[in-house]
Amino acid sequence: MALTIEEIRADVADCLGEDPADIPVDENLVDYGLDSVRIMALLERWRSAYDIKADFADLAEQPAIEAWALLLGAA
Repeated sequence: MALTIEEIRADVADCLGEDPADIPVDENLVDYGLDSVRIMALLERWRSAYDIKADFADLAEQPAIEAWALLLGAA
């Protein structure tokens, strides 16, 4: 089972305490309050559930859901 872009969005929203509809897929998530600790927590969540090869630096370099979907192999 592959991670989907909607799952990424829902997990990011959960981490930020927001509604997924309020988190755009093409904007910098740092502007919405995502910090390095939360990025690491999300990455660990996804690594435990999916075969994720991306690392923290990959996600921190491009903090947008669209970019992450490509890095994480989202369907």
